[in-house]
Amino acid sequence: MPRFSRLVAHVLLLACGCRRAELEAPPAAEAPEKMGHLGGLHNVFRLTLGLYSGSNPEGDGGFQSLRQLGVRTVLSVDGTRPEVERARKHGLRYVHLPVGYDGVSREQAWRIARALRDLPGPIYVHCHHGQHRGPAASAAAWRCLDEGVSAERGVAFLRRAGTAAHYVGLYRAVERVERPGPGGLDRVAADFPEVAPVSAFVQTMVQMDAAFEHLTAIRKAGWKAPPDHADLDPPHEALQLAEAYHEAGRAAPKSADAEFRRWLREGEANARAMEKALRAKGQRDPAALERLWRDAGALCTRCHAKHRDGGS
Repeated sequence: MPRFSRLVAHVLLLACGCRRAELEAPPAAEAPEKMGHLGGLHNVFRLTLGLYSGSNPEGDGGFQSLRQLGVRTVLSVDGTRPEVERARKHGLRYVHLPVGYDGVSREQAWRIARALRDLPGPIYVHCHHGQHRGPAASAAAWRCLDEGVSAERGVAFLRRAGTAAHYVGLYRAVERVERPGPGGLDRVAADFPEVAPVSAFVQTMVQMDAAFEHLTAIRKAGWKAPPDHADLDPPHEALQLAEAYHEAGRAAPKSADAEFRRWLREGEANARAMEKALRAKGQRDPAALERLWRDAGALCTRCHAKHRDGGS
């Protein structure tokens, strides 16, 4: 895979202060437990008595829900900057160890496993939606900590969490994770930053994802601001998408090939056409907008299949 494509149980801390922790999972028939949607949290699962997986906490309500679950540490594997200050306000510690959609490296899986082992629990691991990277990182680290968790059990959790089948790199990471030998985790760096540095390219991809999410909601509302998100301005969101594509082209690593750069230009042109259609003074043309939306989706599918999903 090209280098630029890679840019992108019961956990108890013993009261004596010992760094070793014990991972005790409930019986296979009982775990992971699907908890669903809580206030400000989505797709929440309990993998073990001290390990949860789910979506990004939304506002104070999300962090209040985490407190009600007894969570003490929040571990983000998403590329977006964590809301460290809001977490602190609720007495929670944030750790930021991002992973890509193409998989979880052995080094990062071990680092996350050490965090789960050593930091105050229960621990809540999240990505953005709580469906793909978060479950994969949780399951890979879970398998590192508990030899009783088979590859089949880890994969079954991904499927239950809704991890898309085309993210083959995430499934492969859980299936093939290399468990650390005796004392292996003790040799892993114990630095757990609140905010990890991410490249300008990754930041633009995060912005692109947010714009797509907003436009998806706008489309479902008939190309208008959705009732539950009235602050969204449809043409402005299309503009944000176009600018994200443009900045991604500027920030792309030198190793990015000509095809990838061409796809970024096509995405920018498509988004600008969508912005123009949404700014039309007369009645908007839903058919034209749908064509642009299908083209945008097809472009994303092609690009993700080659550079993000981990299939190569």
